[in-house]
Amino acid sequence: MPFTSDNELALAFSPDFISPDVKNQLPSDLHIRPLASTDYHRGYLSILSVLTTTPDPGEAAWVAQFNAMKQAPRTYYPLVIVSKSSDRVVAVGTLFIERKFVHNNGSVGHIEDIAVDANQQGKKLGLRVIQALTYISEISGCYKTILNCSDKNVPFYEKCGFQKKENEMAKYAPERAQTPKL
Repeated sequence: MPFTSDNELALAFSPDFISPDVKNQLPSDLHIRPLASTDYHRGYLSILSVLTTTPDPGEAAWVAQFNAMKQAPRTYYPLVIVSKSSDRVVAVGTLFIERKFVHNNGSVGHIEDIAVDANQQGKKLGLRVIQALTYISEISGCYKTILNCSDKNVPFYEKCGFQKKENEMAKYAPERAQTPKL
């Protein structure tokens, strides 16, 4: 499949938000950009499955979720790294911005769902995704950028400039036959 340039895609947000430094640090055969409405076909879900169970909701549901995120401007920043030779997604990550009343109506950037294709690991793609998302958080005026990770991933995120702080708590909803639609 030939590489598809950004101007041929329906993107989740403007590519102007991607750090020029991160773009320049990627190998020449890779491209970082916002998530596109057609990335379902470029293997986006298979990359996420490296991270956690990722059932396929089908293309229509995937596109509906993409559109719902896009309709919340200045909130969701999902991005991908794509192989230029195959036009396939090889790394993913998302930033979402939470608006708060504390810190003078400040905002917090939350980094989520960092995953790199198993065949691409060791090339600093996870680091580049983190750097790109942190850049978006900072240029958006967030007073901090946070993420949750497993204990085994703490050293990686410390190399990315994050510090271990406080604790995460979770309460999972009971199993449902179907996820409610928002």
